Amino acid sequence: MAADPIFDYKKFNFDKPMFSIDDIRKVNPQRHEMEQLTGVVWVDQTQHGLIGFKDVTHDEFWIQGHMPGFPLMPGVILCEAAAQLAGFYARKYNILQGGDYLGFGGMDTVRFRMPVYPGSRLIILARATRVMPRILSKFEFQGFVDDKLVFDGEMIGVPISRNHPTPVAKAE
Repeated sequence: MAADPIFDYKKFNFDKPMFSIDDIRKVNPQRHEMEQLTGVVWVDQTQHGLIGFKDVTHDEFWIQGHMPGFPLMPGVILCEAAAQLAGFYARKYNILQGGDYLGFGGMDTVRFRMPVYPGSRLIILARATRVMPRILSKFEFQGFVDDKLVFDGEMIGVPISRNHPTPVAKAE
């Protein structure tokens, strides 16, 4: 994936998001330490694109245990932030036309290019590159901090229903 941003995020006011954390909570189910979006500043349904951000605070749940003394945002949390942005778009605009949530279906070509530390604003860009209603959606994503690409990749989202049958393990 190219280091150039897929969208020009510099022209948006991140202090006045289009969707605040309260708006995001009306769409995304994650709460407490699992909330990884602070706001969404731009959505373009024609391009299936959006730009959001995560203000990485000094009291994130992972700081105490993830490399104590050298707090570095875990890659899995970076991926979760990108997935929550894609999930917000998929649910808000009903692109999958099925399921209650957009669940992880997979990730490809993910690269972590620079560390992200507390006190950073992580800007996340995402674009749906393939939408197959009721089956899956594929997104490309990028994350930037201080105008530097910190991670990028592709992910697959699949519809997940709240009323899914729970498999029961059989005793042997």
